[in-house]
Amino acid sequence: MDEKRTVKVSKYLSKHLRHEPDRIGISLDAQGWVPVDELLRACARQGFALTRDELEHVVAANDKQRFALDGDRIRANQGHSVSVDLGLPAAEPPSYLYHGTVARALEAIRAEGLRPMNRHHVHLSPDRGTAVRVGARRGAPIVIPVDSGAMHRAGHSFYVTANGVWLTDCVPTLYLRLRE
Repeated sequence: MDEKRTVKVSKYLSKHLRHEPDRIGISLDAQGWVPVDELLRACARQGFALTRDELEHVVAANDKQRFALDGDRIRANQGHSVSVDLGLPAAEPPSYLYHGTVARALEAIRAEGLRPMNRHHVHLSPDRGTAVRVGARRGAPIVIPVDSGAMHRAGHSFYVTANGVWLTDCVPTLYLRLRE
């Protein structure tokens, strides 16, 4: 499968496994899973024919490991705006995690901290390099260190996805290490 098709399929899957499953006539279970055969039939009905081999290639080749295959079912690893419970156990985070953003978001972040916006959780990266890549998707990246160790000690819960993305409900400004 060529790179252009891989990206197109990945974006299509992200849209429908994270945000709009009903748009193509699929239903995610409580943990976000959908049978692969059901997904493939729905894609074909919508004029986006996809083979099982292509699906497996996208899952394996995705640089961010956005999807998980478990036997005959598939789901997005995180980033849902539809209601799902990924069933992730609480985990102790490293002392610092990082959030990649852009300058236009800084005023709101300074005022309100990090909020999940249209997702269920705030997404944090385990290292600066990953946060730079995340922020760069929207423009010139800015990396904000998060004192996740202090947050955890204060009782905030953290979860880590299969692909290493850290999730938390919100990050109050107290825990952001913003430069003035």
